Amino acid sequence: MNHQQPSYGEQRLFINGELRSAQGGRVYDNFSPKTEEKVGVAADASLADAEAALVAAREAFDNTEWSRDHAFRAKCLRQFVDGLNKHIDELRDATAAETGATQFFVNGPQCDGPVAMARWPIDFLEQFQWDREIGEYDVMGIKSKRLVFKEAAGVVAAISPWNFPIQINLAKCVPALAAGCTVVLKSAPDTPWTASLLGRIAAETEMPAGVFNVLTASDPAEIGNFLSWDPRVDVVSFTGSTAIGKHVMRNATDTVKKVFLELGGKSAMVILEDADLSSALFGAIAVCAHSGQGCAITTRCLVPRSKLAEAEATLKTIFNSITIGSADTSGEMGGPLINKRQYDRVLAYIEKGKAEGAKLICGGGRPAHLDKGYFVEPTVFSEVTNDMIIAREEIFGPVLVVIPYNNEADALRIANDSDYGLSGAVYAATDERAIAFARRVRTGTLNINGGNFFGPDAPFGGYKQSGIGREMGSEGFEEYLETKTLGVAV
Repeated sequence: MNHQQPSYGEQRLFINGELRSAQGGRVYDNFSPKTEEKVGVAADASLADAEAALVAAREAFDNTEWSRDHAFRAKCLRQFVDGLNKHIDELRDATAAETGATQFFVNGPQCDGPVAMARWPIDFLEQFQWDREIGEYDVMGIKSKRLVFKEAAGVVAAISPWNFPIQINLAKCVPALAAGCTVVLKSAPDTPWTASLLGRIAAETEMPAGVFNVLTASDPAEIGNFLSWDPRVDVVSFTGSTAIGKHVMRNATDTVKKVFLELGGKSAMVILEDADLSSALFGAIAVCAHSGQGCAITTRCLVPRSKLAEAEATLKTIFNSITIGSADTSGEMGGPLINKRQYDRVLAYIEKGKAEGAKLICGGGRPAHLDKGYFVEPTVFSEVTNDMIIAREEIFGPVLVVIPYNNEADALRIANDSDYGLSGAVYAATDERAIAFARRVRTGTLNINGGNFFGPDAPFGGYKQSGIGREMGSEGFEEYLETKTLGVAV
């Protein structure tokens, strides 16, 4: 068992411009979900550490020019992105070690992709219209010209999850910093190094002390509660489960903070009657991406009832061909689940599906060739009805449920019959027909005929209990701004 701290295993917090140990030198063990073994330790921040980070962020926002000096911010953030690229190997290694992501995903959406996208908010900052005139207006005989200014919202508490830590950390922190806010980033307990490395990289830039702070901690709730409640925080940006998102929102209520929530999903992949069924069903392998540990993954597959048997045969062939847990993962989509708790949770959902009467097509347990790691076979249920638990609750594992529908109106009803509305997909014979259907689905993002909405310029977020607000794109940038309007008598 490896107890030696790897070079990418940064075990210091980043507070007020300094890399420092947690109070009292506290650390906690970091485990690999692939081997179930300890890979090193991480700083275990206390409430005193969180207080120091928040004081530093408040001071940097209130008493420096960070929020107003757009050119300097851009310069510092370009240095930061250069640092991400300089340290890309360490970021890759940390991602692989603590998330268990395959090399295929590390080199793509887990690490390299997010780093490549990190320049977009800086470019946007440099061309953003920070002020504008909206003309004159007469109110009770007083004519005034009106000026509208966009200003940084203040101190941001960025609370991130463990599933795509680098992507989500950067999608929160870079736009917030580019907008002129100061940030306290609090990572998920399972993925501390992918956050603490960002502190190490920031320490190499000219970013003023206190502008960016990074906290890692073993307790999943203590610091998040502190930050989402404290009146010195102006904005809370949270990604995680809907249940915890509701808790964060309640915490923020007393001080009426701006709150961005990106929460759960139970997204529908709708294959319309005139779509090419076989090619469309290849899109179902998205449920294997990072072993289903993604909030926007399409986990409900809606197919015409008349084509259900054909869909089952095709899905069985596709899913039985998927390999996981190989020595070389450069061509594999799914690795292990993040920890034993999540592993047990996903297996329990599979048992619920069986108990509810769903038809198990393939998968359903641990791969026979693996005796360690939190791996679950890609699993497909058919003959699922939309009132079953496995069709309504977010499993966050490689589990697809196939729901037959009678006609297009029935498909739309099923797709919208969910507490969630984060993502989805539509397949049809023409893009026009698929888009027309997609316009009626109450969800924040959809992929059409195999397309992909994702990108740094694309707003991401959901309807209903999938969240509030948008991340990325111009809408995501403006989550971190306030609007000020002045009237000047003329």
